Amino acid sequence: MVELIKLKSDDMPKLPRHAKLRYDEARKKWIINAPERVFELDEIAAEIMQMIDGNLSINQIVDKLANKFENAPKEQISKDVIIMLQSLADKGFVIK
Repeated sequence: MVELIKLKSDDMPKLPRHAKLRYDEARKKWIINAPERVFELDEIAAEIMQMIDGNLSINQIVDKLANKFENAPKEQISKDVIIMLQSLADKGFVIK
């Protein structure tokens, strides 16, 4: 059973060992591939997941996204990133 975690903005999330982020040529999408599971990512989720390596905090990821998407409010970016990552953590696709 997967232990549920509660992500905070200073956590440094990463993929668990059993999950791999890769670009699927057939689907033309980024996916998270895990045993008997495939999770398709939209463009923004894929961009976030490419930064999930256990070396960047959620705050640092939000800062990078805020610099890239200057028109988006940083508070909204932070909220959206935490919600997305928490949803993936609840499914066992993200750990800290």
